[in-house]
Amino acid sequence: MTDEPAMPNDQRLVTETGVDARIAEIVEPVIEALDMRLVRVRMSGQNGNTLQIMAERNDGTMSVEDCEAVSRAVSPVLDVEDPVEKAYHLEISSPGIDRPLVRKSDFVRWEGHLARCDASVLINGRKRFRGYIRNVTETGFSIERDQPAYGEDNIAVIPFSALAEAKLVLTDDLIRESLRADKAAKAAAAANGADTDEPDDAGDSA
Repeated sequence: MTDEPAMPNDQRLVTETGVDARIAEIVEPVIEALDMRLVRVRMSGQNGNTLQIMAERNDGTMSVEDCEAVSRAVSPVLDVEDPVEKAYHLEISSPGIDRPLVRKSDFVRWEGHLARCDASVLINGRKRFRGYIRNVTETGFSIERDQPAYGEDNIAVIPFSALAEAKLVLTDDLIRESLRADKAAKAAAAANGADTDEPDDAGDSA
């Protein structure tokens, strides 16, 4: 994993279809106005009907307060636009540790970690891959398969243009890296807050 910061204008490679796409179109600019990024929109029949909106800050963090801020911002917009014809429960969440990978910067950030990837076309005779993210470039990445069958290639090159879905696999290494990155991001945010709170000229006195 690299600590390279995510870029706000890094467009998503994996996007929604149908009503999910319409919802994403509505909420994405609202989320970006909060200096956050949309990760995924998914409507499911779980617990009645649940609209899950997954978002994160540009540094990959997402606190409970951030989720509440997104909920307050998108709820009135969704009420006005009314893209869902049936009643639903709105759920705002962080991507989690075993997160979806939806942007090029996600692959750069988590290079070297185990992931599951689905391609939209056959690559080396298959569409589904599990392995370690390697050699991320502007146009794609490689998967070093962790469990190749006898005689199969253990390396698959997947163009970003052929990526249908990707998600990190939960491992001990991933948990350690995620906790370390979260701690570093919180420390940086606290330091920035302290700098902002310092008086401009502490030496001024009558």
